[in-house]
Amino acid sequence: MFLSVFDMFKVGVGPSSSHTMGPMVAAARFLDLMRASPFEFHGLKASLHGSLAFTGIGHATDRATILGLAGFSPDTYDNDKANAALNDIHTQGIVRPIDLPALRFNPKTDLLFDFGPALSGHANGMILMATDKQGDVILQETYYSIGGGFVVTADELKEGKTSDEGPPVPYPFKSALEMLEMAERSGKSIADMKRANEHSRGGAAQLTTGCKRIWDVMNACIERGLRTDGILPGGLEVRRRAKPIYDSLLAERGMNLSAPHTINDWMSAYAMAVNEENAAGGQVVTAPTNGAAGVLPAVIRYWLDHVPGATTSRIDEFLLTAAAIGGLVKFNASISGAEAGCQAEVGSASAMAAAGLCAVMGGTPAQIENAAEIALEHHLGMTCDPVKGLVQVPCIERNGLGAIKAVSAASLALRGDGEHFVPLDSVIETMRQTGADMHEKYKETSLGGLAVNIPNC
Repeated sequence: MFLSVFDMFKVGVGPSSSHTMGPMVAAARFLDLMRASPFEFHGLKASLHGSLAFTGIGHATDRATILGLAGFSPDTYDNDKANAALNDIHTQGIVRPIDLPALRFNPKTDLLFDFGPALSGHANGMILMATDKQGDVILQETYYSIGGGFVVTADELKEGKTSDEGPPVPYPFKSALEMLEMAERSGKSIADMKRANEHSRGGAAQLTTGCKRIWDVMNACIERGLRTDGILPGGLEVRRRAKPIYDSLLAERGMNLSAPHTINDWMSAYAMAVNEENAAGGQVVTAPTNGAAGVLPAVIRYWLDHVPGATTSRIDEFLLTAAAIGGLVKFNASISGAEAGCQAEVGSASAMAAAGLCAVMGGTPAQIENAAEIALEHHLGMTCDPVKGLVQVPCIERNGLGAIKAVSAASLALRGDGEHFVPLDSVIETMRQTGADMHEKYKETSLGGLAVNIPNC
């Protein structure tokens, strides 16, 4: 099993990797399918199902689908151009993707939110259709957005093709146990094994450049969030808090006013800065998802700014280790809130961040696996119940707490020798089972939990 660090950490746009980035990616794939088809197309239609329908408006799924069919993609997204294109589409009822004719698409009639049962393959399903001159469907494909911006067709899902199936890599581990056994046999760290796998596919230069870009985008997102205040869009009137918290922390520096636990406020400010940017539709990096995008960069920033000896030259080690853990979770369970609740998003992110921090602080492979296990174990059962379908409450604060748990997990693991009672593989399997048993109303549908118990929402 190989999942690239660039699959786990993808530059994209908020507020949701599965509900915003995924539909945009699916639309791009459908446009490519149309370009390869011999048919003459005149129009487009789309239907959203399951969680994509129930929380689609709050997660900007409608906007993402429309823009995707117009040719926009998450990694090159330009908000000003997108807004202009949306205005034209709503006015003219036409999309103009590159290398295809102008196509009829009226968002009011051609984009359907189906609030019935979800499609059989996954909670996040969508059907894209192309029509002829008479409006009859002549090309159709079903896509599933399976979390973290990953998209598969219905056939790919049936075949089990949810990750890369390219040529073999030097260290192909599918479980934490295999990963630890390979590390012991080879004498390599988890990051070194992951690095060798990446080099075998893309080369050293691509890995170095790519990891630098990932961190640059993450850090820029933190900085924007720490400088920006105001009210987040969507109607909840949620006020941005990262900037005032950060400003007060800066003001307290050197005044001997802070208690030791104030370090938690720094981590929360970094994480909340990212997720406030995500909620506003800004550029973020999936880590492993948009809804959990603040945890890992907050822990890296904590390490760089507050831990003696930290250096940016080791960020790739952090990212590679974290990606190895994230790949195990995705392969053996899920990183999708719509499939397994927030344990699959913030829980996975916390495990990844704990592993990365443990690695750069000198942890052994056994200690790293322990750090990830501690972090994930203590997110088990966490529901995904976003108020009004927005990635704001409880999502923004939850990333701060996920970062705090990650640091605590890494610290506990480093205090031990790597021996522990519960294996990471067992926790991942428990998360999968818990997600399968969890009621649908707690899995990103906004039909239960906080989403229905907050007055006036």
